Amino acid sequence: MAGDLRLVVFDVDGTLVDSQGDILAAMQAAFDGAGRPVPPREEVLGIVGLSLPEAMSQLVPGITTDARRAMVAAYKAAYMELRAQGGVELSSPLYPHVRGVLEDLHTVPETILGVATGKSRRGLDKLLDGHGLRRLFDTQHCADDHPSKPHPAMLRAALADTGVAPHRAVMVGDTSYDMEMAQAAGMLAIGVTWGYHTADRLGAAHIVIDDIRLLPGLLDQIWEQSA
Repeated sequence: MAGDLRLVVFDVDGTLVDSQGDILAAMQAAFDGAGRPVPPREEVLGIVGLSLPEAMSQLVPGITTDARRAMVAAYKAAYMELRAQGGVELSSPLYPHVRGVLEDLHTVPETILGVATGKSRRGLDKLLDGHGLRRLFDTQHCADDHPSKPHPAMLRAALADTGVAPHRAVMVGDTSYDMEMAQAAGMLAIGVTWGYHTADRLGAAHIVIDDIRLLPGLLDQIWEQSA
């Protein structure tokens, strides 16, 4: 029955994969190409999760549309080149235990897995295929098709795709944007501490975990309470 289904939506960068090396290098290339000094590491990682145009607008206040478009294009080109050189598994390795937890959750008939990411469709496709994860996610939404996080459009689309009610769905992510997006969609927000936002920025989270292996048991508790 549809009422028995539950949806778990994951962010990607900083939650499932550690892509900070390539993110920092691609941002360096974009700023170098524009003749601008690159912001500090903390600032760059702080905007991970936003769509690239929104991220550039935050990193370069007052940037013109044309200049922003050029920097976004330079970032994408550099990022794809870095991934081509190193391959997905080296460029964006899965965090420890992620694959096992995803596989375990996928075996539960009532549980539907999804992705909501600030990545482009091309970037998401390459990452999922490179890690062999595409088959695990029944709903996949990215920045190409929706407003930037924390707008709830991606999560609303995932709920519509699956027919799951918001109170039977959770968002798992490492940034404040993920937590705010979940709240705006009426979903429970689970923050993780191994990503790009420090724990003190996850104030909008309902729950924060330090180890992804805790997630299955936590979800069981959540589903029991929401039944």
